Amino acid sequence: MKKIAVLTSGGDAPGMNAAIRAVVRTGLDKKLTVMGIQRGFSGLINGEIFEMDRRSVADIIQRGGTVLRTARSEEFKTEAGQKKGAAILNAFGIDGLVVIGGDGSFHGARALSKYGINTVGLPGTIDNDLAYTDYTIGFDTAVNTVLDAINKLRDTSSSHERVSVVEVMGRNCGDIALYAGLAGGAESIIVPEKGYDINELCRTILEGKLRGKRHNLVIVAEGVGGANDIAKKVEEVTGIGARATILGHIQRGGSPTSNDRILASRLGYRAVELLMEGKSSKVVGVKGGNVIDVDIDKALAMERKFDEKLYNIAIALSY
Repeated sequence: MKKIAVLTSGGDAPGMNAAIRAVVRTGLDKKLTVMGIQRGFSGLINGEIFEMDRRSVADIIQRGGTVLRTARSEEFKTEAGQKKGAAILNAFGIDGLVVIGGDGSFHGARALSKYGINTVGLPGTIDNDLAYTDYTIGFDTAVNTVLDAINKLRDTSSSHERVSVVEVMGRNCGDIALYAGLAGGAESIIVPEKGYDINELCRTILEGKLRGKRHNLVIVAEGVGGANDIAKKVEEVTGIGARATILGHIQRGGSPTSNDRILASRLGYRAVELLMEGKSSKVVGVKGGNVIDVDIDKALAMERKFDEKLYNIAIALSY
């Protein structure tokens, strides 16, 4: 192993820069040449590759987004595009590739490994929807971004004695809603894993009003969808003013938390170690606080389990 490369793919996540930094500086520490690939797999098949040094990753650990930028590539989803990507890597003499992204990015890494490229994946996504790892890079920051927003919304909601319905990201994974809802003291948490009953929600809100509650905070995961519809229905049934807030892509931005910076650094370091050990088609993650690596096929086949215990705690504490 003499030369490796790193790219970021799919949706950006806070902590990606910390992961890039870890890969580059670990590689250089181990006397490797490290190349950066811009704009993900799209940039790969266009040959957007350049050499990186320690200065390339200076002053980026605290920055959100990704300095390598990211893009989605329909061409790379085809066999022809994947073969072209492998050929480009071979042309540059690249022996190993670190791919930072979510499940779609991991499918791309797996495809390249079938063409003889040593690949290792890092879980960079705010959704926390990869079953093999407890946490993904960017998740903790996204939760704290939501928490900051709902703290502010609670102030205005209390002043007007309203219901605030907040829609958060996460695709079909409710973890951002669950963690932010628990930390923010939400009265109701709606996630795709559990669903919801609008009548039960309205009854809960009315019962809270009878107990003297001045406001209600409802967190809705986008996989359930319809924050506007939920707010409208709540207002119609309860007679209490309800407002919907869709936080959107603000959850992907911002300076990463210390947890995300440390996680990204640990996983990036291990990714380079795996490449130097001759390992390929692997993904790294964390279980019980320990860094692990798993075969990419096994990781992608794992069924994600919703944290029922944490959900039950959140519901018990919401009344």
